[in-house]
Order: sequence, then structure tokens, then C-alpha cells
Amino acid sequence: MDIVAEVREAVAAIPAGSVASHGDVAKWIGTGPRQVGRVMGLLDEGVPWWRVVHADGTPATCHQGQAPRLLAEEGTPMRGARVDMRRARHRRQTPVPPSP
Repeated sequence: MDIVAEVREAVAAIPAGSVASHGDVAKWIGTGPRQVGRVMGLLDEGVPWWRVVHADGTPATCHQGQAPRLLAEEGTPMRGARVDMRRARHRRQTPVPPSP
């Protein structure tokens, strides 16, 4: 699977009202946060891109700044203008590699 497909699948699995940082997604798929950030710009509108935030909880600024509104509509816990990462972070289990 290519990195775009892996990021798309990981982001699509983040439930409404939860978020992940670029670093979280990177850890799940075995790459770096900068690579995840680069791929995020390639994803289509059908992927909940607003659920991927910066490590400090700052929402994305792309898509005409719609992320804060979309996060609020989903009931994502916030602390001012940032997501409350302690309460909202999605704790996805990383898959265990198959045994040889």
C-alpha cells in the first residue's frame, strides 16, 4: 500500500469528536509527521482532514480555515482555540505485524 492510501485509511478511521496529531498518524503507519502533513494536502474532500491537528491541538488552517467549525460541529473537546488533546486524542491501536 502506498503512503497516500495508508494516511487516507488512518485518517478515515478517526471517529467524529476525536482527533490525531500528524505524529500520531505517522506512528500508526510507520512514517514521519512531515510526510503525513505533506500527504494531507493530497487527500480528497471525502476524508475527514480536520480531525488531524498539530501536536499542540491547533487545528489545520487549510480549506479556508474551516477546521474549527467542523471540529465544533462534531463536539470535539476544545480548550480555547485548540483541541483538548488529553480528552480528544484518538488512541488507535497500531496493528501487530503478522508472524513469519
